[in-house]
Amino acid sequence: ATSKKVITIDEWEKKLSDVKIRKEDMNKLVMNFLVTEGYVDAAEKFRMESGTEHIDLATITDRMAVKKAVQSGNVEDAIEKVNDLNPEILDTNPQLFFHLQQQRLIELIRNGKVEEALEFAQEELAPRGEENQSFLEELERTVALLAFEDVTNCPVGELLDISQRLKTASEVNAAILTSQSHEKDPKLPSLLKMLIWAQNQLDEKAAFPHISNLSTAALEDPPV
Repeated sequence: ATSKKVITIDEWEKKLSDVKIRKEDMNKLVMNFLVTEGYVDAAEKFRMESGTEHIDLATITDRMAVKKAVQSGNVEDAIEKVNDLNPEILDTNPQLFFHLQQQRLIELIRNGKVEEALEFAQEELAPRGEENQSFLEELERTVALLAFEDVTNCPVGELLDISQRLKTASEVNAAILTSQSHEKDPKLPSLLKMLIWAQNQLDEKAAFPHISNLSTAALEDPPV
């Protein structure tokens, strides 16, 4: 087999220094992450320090209030806040509205409100399930929680995990971002994944300095 070409750190750093990246583009990348993830204070400070274009911080605050409400189990409050932001978000996204209503049902079951949960499922979710098979299956899984006194032995017990709230909150956050003409996912994590992929591809042809620790971006000597 042909030996791999070995590239030293000095050679690699020289190649990297020849790549010109505009500071404005880097600033936009950072701001994109702060806005998408909802870091209001950090976004404002970074805007002032970097001179990045003005952003509407109020929209970030409102979006984070919706996300926090869902994560806290206050789904009714979250729905009201979404409608205050833009009623079309839920009107045009039946799947999102169903998932929010499903989360409301989960919270009722979590709080032991069995009769109220059954009534809510029958009046609010069952009609939607009749129109959509996937909704019906999700409703059946959720109602199955009522059949178990000990949810730790329930096959759908994960619906009561905090991860379910986070999943619903993430879906709402993405929908709001889309309605505001923002990307629903920050670019930075995608670029880091692309970096890892590119390193893996180049591994097949050369031994070169790697970035193993993404938090420090320190170059490591190539394996020889």
